[in-house]
Amino acid sequence: MISQPQGWEIEQKHSLEQRFRQFLDGHLEQEMLRFTTAGSVDDGKSTLIGRLLHDTRNIYEDQLASIRASRVNRSGRDVDLSLLTDGLRAEREQGITIDVAYRYFSTARRKFIIADTPGHEQYTRNMATGASTADVAIVLIDARAFKRVGELLPQSRRHTYIASLLRIPHVVAAINKMDLVDYSPEIFDQVSAEFSELADRLELKSIEVIPVSALCGDNVVERSQRMDWYGGPTLLEYLETAPLALREASGEPLRFPVQLVARPNAEFRGFAGRVERGEVRTGMRVRALPSGRVTTVKRILTYDGELPAAGFPLSVTLELEDEIDLSRGEMLVSETQLAPHIRSSFRAMVVWMHAEPLSEGRTYLAKHTTRTVRASVRRIRYRVDIHSIEHQQSSQLQMNDIAEVEFTTGLPLFFDAYADNREMGALILMDPVTNATVGAAMIVSDLDEGGRHTALEEARCGEQEAALVWLRGREQVAAALLERIRQAGRAAVILDDPLIPDSSLPAVMRALQLAKVTGISSRSDLSRATLAALQELAGPRFFTTAEAAATLAEAAPSQEAK
Repeated sequence: MISQPQGWEIEQKHSLEQRFRQFLDGHLEQEMLRFTTAGSVDDGKSTLIGRLLHDTRNIYEDQLASIRASRVNRSGRDVDLSLLTDGLRAEREQGITIDVAYRYFSTARRKFIIADTPGHEQYTRNMATGASTADVAIVLIDARAFKRVGELLPQSRRHTYIASLLRIPHVVAAINKMDLVDYSPEIFDQVSAEFSELADRLELKSIEVIPVSALCGDNVVERSQRMDWYGGPTLLEYLETAPLALREASGEPLRFPVQLVARPNAEFRGFAGRVERGEVRTGMRVRALPSGRVTTVKRILTYDGELPAAGFPLSVTLELEDEIDLSRGEMLVSETQLAPHIRSSFRAMVVWMHAEPLSEGRTYLAKHTTRTVRASVRRIRYRVDIHSIEHQQSSQLQMNDIAEVEFTTGLPLFFDAYADNREMGALILMDPVTNATVGAAMIVSDLDEGGRHTALEEARCGEQEAALVWLRGREQVAAALLERIRQAGRAAVILDDPLIPDSSLPAVMRALQLAKVTGISSRSDLSRATLAALQELAGPRFFTTAEAAATLAEAAPSQEAK
């Protein structure tokens, strides 16, 4: 006979369930901070992360047993904590970090996602990738190496510069291996002074310098008794209290790049994507880029049901009131708010990641939000000397070089400056043959640098100023006209890319109209339907001779005249 549970047992079970739910709810409501480690090779980044995980009791017993049993141990102690993140066989054999390793841990105050990035110069691209979403960058500096060399190592400078380019809000200089310099306050002061000078030159707004020993645990989680001369926070204290920048989605202009057109049946057509900036609401009037068509948001759909509004970084599907031409790579913005830059030329800070140099005149693929276009290197404005942070002239970029570069794209991009918005200002460069990622870029501004308008004003300007010139079979004449138009200060592109079929030219022309860019083609023939569509779009600004298009090469009016 099975006895029934007593009333006190049922009450205790309910109490345990309630406390467990409260714990889960409290954990879910905790703030999330993302941070990355950076610095030169063998500065102790993986050991520092292992120490954080170990001393905050975020390591399972089987993980600890596994690294205790490992035949690889370079720490000289019972446990090599760097093995907690260096999981690849090559990493353990060589004693270096190669790939980006992500780890999660939490304390009573916050949740954390760590990106352990490599310090070796060969893997700088992995560091830039891991740091791109960080709230805090921890740049480790080897105190013993600084004492030996007398200055910061080049890779420490490079990673700090990349952190400044990526606009990481907070940067921490963790001066590691203080145990190897006898916890010297003089060495700490020297490193702190040089790093602070570098931070000032890079205009880093929030920095902290902390002396630590990842191997011994000093000032990582527990305060060091051997550095009583230091009165600042421990590394964990800083991570738990660093202010997080809260983005108010409702106050920013809407940016919704379309990733996928969802049409499961004839009754529904939705546009899936992520809100990259601002907020979208049901009933909101939005404009499609590049077509310029205006419609109203009918419904905002998610897997869990409908929403009245959605802001960054929610992924949603929008159903619109009207059937409009909109596809992957295009964008929805507010009809009345400030529009993004809509340009086919811009300048950007580039971190070059490939063994083959970037050179002026080369063409790459640029992937920006959900849009991929061909991008040609117009010129390299300057290359950054990592040692002096000075600007130098260069016609090529070698691997790990950082430079400001001007680009011209085959189709307009819809972007904001990276300084204004990370998501709308970042892009990657790919090799058009292999599709390998060769560079990361942060957009500084468009080359026009004129005033910006609402989406409605941008669309009207584009319809008035864009033109199409068809010079059948005359490639040299087309190239000469392109150069004349650009010298006059106007934007123009050649539309003879073999990847753009004739049937797509009308859609390309709509994009050029919005961007106020003249299109020039020397294609030998166009279908009757394509030609009719282009003539209808361009209207009186459709030309078939260079002479007729000569007015396009007149000097562009000044901004004041506009």
